[in-house]
Amino acid sequence: MTVKLESETYPDTYFVGAYWGPRKEPPKECAHRTADFLNLLAKCDPFLADWYMPTKSRKDARKHPLMPPDMTTLAEMFRRGVNREKGGPIFEDLGFSFWFDNGGTGRDCAALRIHCGGYAEAFSNSCFLSLPSQGANAERLFTAPALSCVVRSMALAWEPDWVAAMSRTHRDLDDKDGKTDVWLGWATYLARHRGTVPPLPAPVRIEPVGDRGTLIILTPERFTVTNPEHVALSRRVRELLDRAGLLKPVQPQA
Repeated sequence: MTVKLESETYPDTYFVGAYWGPRKEPPKECAHRTADFLNLLAKCDPFLADWYMPTKSRKDARKHPLMPPDMTTLAEMFRRGVNREKGGPIFEDLGFSFWFDNGGTGRDCAALRIHCGGYAEAFSNSCFLSLPSQGANAERLFTAPALSCVVRSMALAWEPDWVAAMSRTHRDLDDKDGKTDVWLGWATYLARHRGTVPPLPAPVRIEPVGDRGTLIILTPERFTVTNPEHVALSRRVRELLDRAGLLKPVQPQA
């Protein structure tokens, strides 16, 4: 899929991002959540079922699979991803980072960037999944059921404040000034502690995610910023959610 912007054509690429406030967790707990997430993610689509440790070459990566998840390996990768100045002390309150992908190539690749365990004031932890931008895998993943499954997996494994699945062009439209606290995606999850989701206009679907929160799906067909009805719907839903107090900044968690 492509969209027309300023007389040029660009791929409309998609991502799913989960975000939560300061939460102190050791590498072992970050590894446990990652293992849960990868196992849930594998059920969403075969393309998201294989992941590999970061290596210097693609050829070497295939020799170091992360599936099925091994807790010791994952915990060690998070320990290596600790924040520190070169030759200096560890900044424990900034948590741990881990980057890896599914071994794809070019535009047919999925990549995960996880930042977990940070508890500094006003800190935001995250799990960010970049999806392929072209090809059969991209077309299969750019559907409401597939993206909703990924959003649910993130919500259950990471217990975030919010999750958004959307295209980058949609994000740029939703967050024009770069100051939006919560992106409203094609599929969005809001944690229960943020408040109760109000009635929303058709064709929006509202689904519970266990007892954790609520999944909001704007349209059953692919959301695109080239469709003025989709854009108008997104703005209306954002207005209703904002009025209900659900789009406030991420809050610290106990």
